Amino acid sequence: MHTKNKIQKASAKFQNMFLGICIFLIGISANAQCAMCRAALSGDSNIKKAEAVNDGIVYLMVIPYLLVLIIGYLIYRMYSKKKKAV
Repeated sequence: MHTKNKIQKASAKFQNMFLGICIFLIGISANAQCAMCRAALSGDSNIKKAEAVNDGIVYLMVIPYLLVLIIGYLIYRMYSKKKKAV
């Protein structure tokens, strides 16, 4: 029973540290540069550059969705294990 409490305390510390890191990283701001992209990619001669920028945007968009999916799966697995234990 005593080791279970230690594991729970260690888990709570890890969760708090992870949450703190996430909150810190969310606070980092980035400036949008849509006007610069539009100016750089305007015209018919920059079709390859425009496709590359679009691919980069899609790549950057996929990463947060994958992270949310992985975290959601881990939470689901954690709750399903708790349900089986009870």
